[in-house]
Formats: sequence, structure tokens, C-alpha cells
Amino acid sequence: MSLSLHENLSLKPFNTFGVDVPARLFAEASNDRQVREALTLAAQRELPLLVIGGGSNLLLTGAVEALVLRMASRGLRILSDDGERVLVEAEAGEPWHPFVQWSLAQGLAGLENLSLIPGTVGAAPMQNIGAYGVEIKDVFAGLTALDRQTGELREFALEECAFAYRDSLFKQQPGRWLILRVRFALSRQTTLHLDYGPVRQRLQAEGIEQPTASDVSRAICAIRSEKLPDPALLGNAGSFFKNPLVPTELAERIRTEQADLVSYPAADGQVKLAAGWLIERAGWKGFREGDAGVHRLQALVLVNYGAASGAQLLALARRIQADILARFGVELEIEPNIL
Repeated sequence: MSLSLHENLSLKPFNTFGVDVPARLFAEASNDRQVREALTLAAQRELPLLVIGGGSNLLLTGAVEALVLRMASRGLRILSDDGERVLVEAEAGEPWHPFVQWSLAQGLAGLENLSLIPGTVGAAPMQNIGAYGVEIKDVFAGLTALDRQTGELREFALEECAFAYRDSLFKQQPGRWLILRVRFALSRQTTLHLDYGPVRQRLQAEGIEQPTASDVSRAICAIRSEKLPDPALLGNAGSFFKNPLVPTELAERIRTEQADLVSYPAADGQVKLAAGWLIERAGWKGFREGDAGVHRLQALVLVNYGAASGAQLLALARRIQADILARFGVELEIEPNIL
């Protein structure tokens, strides 16, 4: 067996909240063979297999009685290029932001709005990650996954992934599909998405009238750096709550009392509300209790000031959920996976 196993290893370096809990067993997989070895070993030890990437969408609330497998496979390649549409493939363990920067260095557009998002390529389709008007589904061209039930490889096309807001088939069927590599359809013809005001404003402030994809990436990196804390300096998992979808009637009822409600039209007679606005209006922005808190600049982000446990962070999240429900009649859904 080529896997290197560690017993009772602290997962603190492997989750961006920096929560210090042990894993019963820990290993890293650099290729498909090691992934299969981990599956076999977990079955032999009668342990669940928990697959992680960058640990950026995870809240650990206690010791993990499982074989924790960190995807560490690397590889970036261009599969086809007709001069306009370029098909690229990345291994699941590739860190997301460096992959975005690699694509831009190849002269490819499509991923620039997703710059500076933490995590790995393999985890990106799970959540259908999105930012500034672009989601994974908009550039997705397929992926290869291992069926943990049968041991067979399966290729997924866009229509088979059931992508939705922060959701996918792979999230809906937890523990079944292990994503090995992902393909993206990018372009040499720049079609930029500048619908979000802050991005356009940033470019205008810098005097950039005809931005490139790299210009957009730099602007978004600057905006995100100003709004969101660096997990290397302050433990967090980015946005902790999803922006809720509510009936139009509820949104209008809230607006009668809160004229500056931040909302966006959505499908099927619904309205998307800004969860961060709701939390800030309820007075939670900058709140701190012990080492668990709400970021002082972005109410959507829970932070670990040092020694907060996952249970303490989850308790804070539950208090915020209950308060928002009582004040506005809106249920907030937690975005990270809770273990």
C-alpha cells in the first residue's frame, strides 16, 4: 500500500476555521490508485471515509471517527483548443485560485470572477461555487467521479449534475461520488461579466475602460481581500449562510419596515435576500463571544479568533438563525458542511 497513514492527527492545518480536532486516521491521495486504497482500507477498518479538499467549507464540531482522506492530486492540462473555445482539465487536488491564475496566464477567460475563492478544484462542483455573477455551471464541461458504491468511474455532463444555487447532485448524494478531475470550457474571446457594481466601479476607479479578464481578476481579488478575512490570519470558512430565497410577499412585508432591504429578483416568484444585510441589521456584525465571532467588516462571515471550538461556532450560528427568523420570518441555511 502506497498510502501514508497517520493516527489521531490534528486536523487544525486542514480546515480553514483552524478548529483543533483529531482524525482517527488521516491520509493524502495523490492519484486514483491511492483513492481506491483508501476506500479499501476504510472498509477493512470499518470506518467511514471522509474526503476533504482545502477544508474551506467545513466546520468540525468534534473528533472525527473516520479515515480522513485529503485529495492532493495535481495536474493541469489543455485537452482541446480551436482558437476560441478551450477545454481544460484540472485534478481534484489542485488549489482553486492558483488554477484560476493559471488559466488567465494561458490567455483564457471564464474563471476570472471566481478569483480568490478558497478550496480545491474537486470541491468546486459540490457547492457549484459562485461569485460576482458567475457560477461553476456557467463554465462547466464535465467531470470524472468514482462511484464509492460500485468502484466504477463515471463521466458527468453538465445536465447530469443538477447544479443549483450552492447545490449539486454531488451535495445531494453525500458520500457516494468522489470527484477526481474536472473539465472547464474557457474562451480566448473575452466576454466579461461586469454586472456587479463594485467590480465595474473598481475598474473605473483605476481608469480601466476596456478591461481584460486579468483586470477583472485583479479587481475581484482586491474587493474580496477588503471584505473577507484571510483564513491564514483569522479562521473562517467564507460566507457561512446562504442568501435566502423567499416569496415576494415576504420580501415586500420586510421592505415596508426596512426600506433599504437588499434583495434581488429570482425565479418562480421568489426574491433572493442578502443574508449579510439581515445579519448586520439584526446587530450581529462584529459580535464576539470568547474566540467565536462575526467578522467586523462582513456579517456573513463567522470567525475563529484563535481557540474557538466547532461547537462554539455552531452555537453562535444557531443563535443568529433563531434571531433572524424571529425578526424577519426568514430561515437562514448554513453553507459549510457540519461534522
